Amino acid sequence: MTPTAGGARSETEQSPPGEAARGRFAGLVGSRILAIADEVRALRAEGRQICNLSIGDFDPREFPIPQPLRERLESALRRGETNYPPAVGIPALREQVAALYAREFGLSIPAASIVVTGGSRPGLFAAYQLTVNRGDRVVFPVPSWNNDHYCVLAGATPVPIECGIETAFLPTAAMLARGLHGARLLVLNSPLNPSGTAFDSATLAAICDAVLEENAARSPDEAPLYLLYDQVYWTLTFGGLRHVIPQVLRPEMAPYTILVDGISKAFAATGLRVGWVCAPPHLAPQFSAFLGHVGAWAPRPAQVGVAEMLADTDAVAAARRTMQRGLQRRLELLHDGMLALRRDGLPVQPVAPAGAMYLSVRFGSPKGPGAAGPGRDPTEAIRRYLLDRAGLAAVPFEVFGFHGEPGWFRLSVGSVSESAIGELLVRLRGALEESPERQP
Repeated sequence: MTPTAGGARSETEQSPPGEAARGRFAGLVGSRILAIADEVRALRAEGRQICNLSIGDFDPREFPIPQPLRERLESALRRGETNYPPAVGIPALREQVAALYAREFGLSIPAASIVVTGGSRPGLFAAYQLTVNRGDRVVFPVPSWNNDHYCVLAGATPVPIECGIETAFLPTAAMLARGLHGARLLVLNSPLNPSGTAFDSATLAAICDAVLEENAARSPDEAPLYLLYDQVYWTLTFGGLRHVIPQVLRPEMAPYTILVDGISKAFAATGLRVGWVCAPPHLAPQFSAFLGHVGAWAPRPAQVGVAEMLADTDAVAAARRTMQRGLQRRLELLHDGMLALRRDGLPVQPVAPAGAMYLSVRFGSPKGPGAAGPGRDPTEAIRRYLLDRAGLAAVPFEVFGFHGEPGWFRLSVGSVSESAIGELLVRLRGALEESPERQP
């Protein structure tokens, strides 16, 4: 070993190989949602009847991709569209995304600022990597999806803002106010995974004003505060709710807003892996270069098929109606069933869904064997009880960083039939009546 000037070994020499890398990602853990899915598969293999409301995915038997999209994908393959696409995405798809936003929102985003990605996750990952330096503060509400893990990957300092039922699990400008000072990134998602709730224009506009105020207070030498806005569920809104976008509400937000979107939820096409990121013009080349080096592009045949699908406005509208109706029927059936249980005095508290494919429900603690006791996690005890006694697989809000009231769960309806939901509600009633508790 070569000694340093002071006679001691260098830090690298003192540490076993790979120790530094392990330390950097020491806090990184696998997906708890996927772990629950593995548990469900094992139980089903044993012959158990399980209503799986844990995975934010679609069963193709319940929600197949739109036929016009399927036909265009098959045509692209037959034509030999199987080589590398441009790293930023094929021009036709980028242009159609720009046209979609202009048509739907009156939003002008140049195609040059749009980078196509292999699903929406690479856009989220890139936004963290390109705006956040090690130790920078990232503000995000909880519950929310994966922000804690992305902070670990970026070496960022997480600033979670806990939101409760009082604000439909969404942050307000007042809740975010102190966290934004000196922060580098604010991450929002609407409609929200996991709650199925969504921003209204007044709430989001006030948050935009807070971001603008924070940036106005910074010196030219200071890095700005960016808003990463995940809107992958925007086509799935119900009850007359209209999706809102920062730059539409406040055009001054354009230099600070990074939009992430894709087709996974809009077309039940999670496996096709077509997403995109819309960056401010001054950041777009960095996104292009970063994602190009990572090789995070979507497959060419999928890009070609999606570009042709988006150009067919009638097909897009029809697909959207089909998705909204199918999900809304399931969510309303589940929500109404939960309300009926609550009216009968059972420990259930549902939140009316506004969008996405999720229903938020709080269950009271069970009594008897397996119930929560000293030293036991009450929400995990509820989850196990629901799975064992009712065959209900659900994801606790703790998975999404929430540590408020125990007993909150995300129920996802993309992979179940209406009849399966009806059967679940019967089993759930029986399980809750076996172990009555006061309403949560």
